[in-house]
Amino acid sequence: ASGGWSSRPERQEPHQTALSRGRISVTKLGSIKGPAIFLAQFAGDAAPFDSLPAIVRWAADYGYEGIQIPTWDARLFDLDKAASSKTYCDEVKGICAEAGVAITELSTHLQGQLVAVHPAYDEAFDGFAAPAVRGNPKARTEWAVDQMMKAARASAHLGLTSHVTFPGALAWPFLYPWPQRPAGLVETAFDELARRWRPILDAYDAAGCDVCYEIHPGEDIHDGATFEMFLERVGNHPRCAINYDPSHFVLQQLDYLAFIDIYHERIRAFHVKDAEFNPSGRVGVYGGYQPWIDRAGRFRSLGDGQVDFSGIFSKLAQYGYSGWAVLEWECCLKHPEQGAAEGAPFIAGHIIRVTERAFDDFAAAGIDEAANRRLLGLA
Repeated sequence: ASGGWSSRPERQEPHQTALSRGRISVTKLGSIKGPAIFLAQFAGDAAPFDSLPAIVRWAADYGYEGIQIPTWDARLFDLDKAASSKTYCDEVKGICAEAGVAITELSTHLQGQLVAVHPAYDEAFDGFAAPAVRGNPKARTEWAVDQMMKAARASAHLGLTSHVTFPGALAWPFLYPWPQRPAGLVETAFDELARRWRPILDAYDAAGCDVCYEIHPGEDIHDGATFEMFLERVGNHPRCAINYDPSHFVLQQLDYLAFIDIYHERIRAFHVKDAEFNPSGRVGVYGGYQPWIDRAGRFRSLGDGQVDFSGIFSKLAQYGYSGWAVLEWECCLKHPEQGAAEGAPFIAGHIIRVTERAFDDFAAAGIDEAANRRLLGLA
């Protein structure tokens, strides 16, 4: 939609006018929490990565103060039990607290992906689902929605206010407009995507938790424009939020700093991940079907890529983001443990302790209203 959230004028977000005019309104300043780490890329069958008590101690030893838990990994977390038992959730919190770390968010990236799957990806994504529903797209979708609902209850039991996930995709195979897309195809896909997610968003609202969608290629919500399309269709739902990850914007060549200016009110989770884009005469944005190491766009360990993290942390602090900064490690070159070891001090070094007073307060003259009027010639 040009000039605002939506091409449908009967639905507008309260701050639509300010956004459409490109104005930047600064909210209260806030300090980001961290460093934290997403455990998905590190969990494994060998110690210390095969159990929650061991992996949280490992994370704490590297200097992490928070962990983001993948709910699909039974080695670390039992989602069914967490949804039904606050006692279990208290035990999980206790394990983390004993190691000196907090739980930042639960993640349902794999289950969220399965809320909406185009048939072209049925077989490829079946592995994300429970064995009992594989090969049955309808049952798989129902299972994914149930997983999301369980994660809402688990988040409430854990006292969490943000949740990270993927939205899934129905229109992704039609990303490039050749052959020409039939009129209404994309609109129908987003209408259906919103229909599936609206009850889930309502459940998270009841749980007091935001649903933070990772803006990601492969998802129907993969940039600002598509987020707006979805947000408008879920009625600007107060729990529809963003898990901000600049690495995916580098690979798309999207201005990730301007993104914060536009969408900061909806950014309620933050994956700290680096990336680089080095196009050549052989490959560009699409990557030429090459392995990660040979693509123009590559994910890198923190500090090894091109992301301006000083700019990102400054803008997030400016707009009052006070959530967690969570390392998501993905790199085509570096060993994960080296990436983890370097990640905690990198994040800690970028977190801004927001000042509570202006730098020039020392020069304040203490002039009152009457003096101000005299200075303006209005006495």
